[in-house]
Amino acid sequence: MAFTFICNTSAMEEGGMGLFQAGKKSVMLVWPKGSELKAYRGRCPHADVPLTDATFDGQIVVCPHHQWGFDGASGKCVTHIVRNVLHPYPVRVEGDEILVDVGLVKPPRPAAPPSS
Repeated sequence: MAFTFICNTSAMEEGGMGLFQAGKKSVMLVWPKGSELKAYRGRCPHADVPLTDATFDGQIVVCPHHQWGFDGASGKCVTHIVRNVLHPYPVRVEGDEILVDVGLVKPPRPAAPPSS
């Protein structure tokens, strides 16, 4: 496993959510109330759209595109009878750093040069 630094522990608190980048990959961290810190792919498994504007009430992540809800602790869809689940990533805390194994991390693409 190749764990990648995502953020410092000070960026997260119980009941909170944050979206971060690991190279080209979007990582959503959620810390459900009364549970453990979780890491998921930052895209909706139903519509494959970014969860940039998702909401989290301390238990449920709600996708802003179709209002599908996902349990923050398990990743399972809780608003529809489907098998869609948030894609989990292994997560660990070392000292004051949150690390996630997202697989091979490719750097983001450089910005395109301005056209003349």
